[in-house]
Amino acid sequence: MSDDHTHVQEFFTARAGDWDSRFPDDGPAYAAAVADLGLRAGDRVLDAGCGTGRALPPLRAAVGPSGVVLGADLTPAMLKAATRAGRNRDGRLLLADVSALPLRSSSLDAVFAAGLIAHLPRPADNLRELARAVRPDGTLALFHPIGRAALAARQGRRITPEDLRAEANLGPLLARAGWRMTSYTDTDTRFLALAVREN
Repeated sequence: MSDDHTHVQEFFTARAGDWDSRFPDDGPAYAAAVADLGLRAGDRVLDAGCGTGRALPPLRAAVGPSGVVLGADLTPAMLKAATRAGRNRDGRLLLADVSALPLRSSSLDAVFAAGLIAHLPRPADNLRELARAVRPDGTLALFHPIGRAALAARQGRRITPEDLRAEANLGPLLARAGWRMTSYTDTDTRFLALAVREN
């Protein structure tokens, strides 16, 4: 495992136990973001970097019993917390790195990723791997329940021009990775970028 991965694992392992209790009011924001992904009954969707699986219930509701919901995370403690919360009933949990997904090419209809982009060691390569797993014209949602400015303030820092989630940076980054950004929202109460997998 690379140093980057070890650092991410250590960060989230230390926080897994109380993650949900620290952010108890995010459920409606997750459900609204999933709704914007435009899933249909029977779709196959991955929650990339699923953490404690907060997106899995709305993803399951969107694709119905005939759909496939997967949650992949690098940190075993986060997956254990997801199981303790019963979210393994809504999707299959995979201990997996989003930079090398154990999935066939074009096997997914969509990817949902909450808070993931800040933790990607090689963003263009990692987003390209997500594109590999999604069928042409499949969709991607990059989500955070609060916007960039509110998140920076919460963390006691300022937004820099290099921020990958800035619209001017994210559009070209997604394009290099095989995605076309179709919408971008960054308000105090939501960050959501939607993209379509190019052919």
